[in-house]
Amino acid sequence: MVHIPLLTLPEIFFKNPAVAILFPIAIGTGFGFYLNRSISASTQKVERDYATFKKPRLNPPAWVFGPVWTVLYGLMGYASYRAWNTGMASFSPSTIELAKQGATLYTVQLGINQMFMPLFFAQRRAIAGVVDIVALTAVNYYLTYIWNQVDPRAAYAMLPYLAWLTFATYLATSVGVLNDWDLRKTLDGDKGKGKQT
Repeated sequence: MVHIPLLTLPEIFFKNPAVAILFPIAIGTGFGFYLNRSISASTQKVERDYATFKKPRLNPPAWVFGPVWTVLYGLMGYASYRAWNTGMASFSPSTIELAKQGATLYTVQLGINQMFMPLFFAQRRAIAGVVDIVALTAVNYYLTYIWNQVDPRAAYAMLPYLAWLTFATYLATSVGVLNDWDLRKTLDGDKGKGKQT
């Protein structure tokens, strides 16, 4: 992976700690709120939809997702701040280049991250949602590997996100399998509402 300026957030999103931390929180919260509003008049739509899906036994209640994602967005923002500032302050050209590559990967993963909810919940395309979250998880494992070479603390800050993405991949895949990869049938009052298997 190389640094691609057109696919990378401007430097201010990495250089300033408050901006670096608050930007992903604002994007995630704002996009989630917008999505809820766009698919229904109710902000509880995604939670209700989640309740209608057949789910594996190991699944958190819907209310957990918001607080968890807020913390994870903050941690990834902090990691981006650390990696960028540590890398750009380095005298090593290879470390500077790794920091720039990480900035591109970080920006790309933010975009991939925001695609999951519309695919999985708004469009109810389980296969596309799983492909998205698998890609997101892979990009973030690679990003963490890159950032570990720049600043190990940045990589450590990504570990909770990696754990959650791994779990979310399991959960999305399980929901897809248990619902025969057709989440639209729950719109018609599927008899298996909220059933755990």
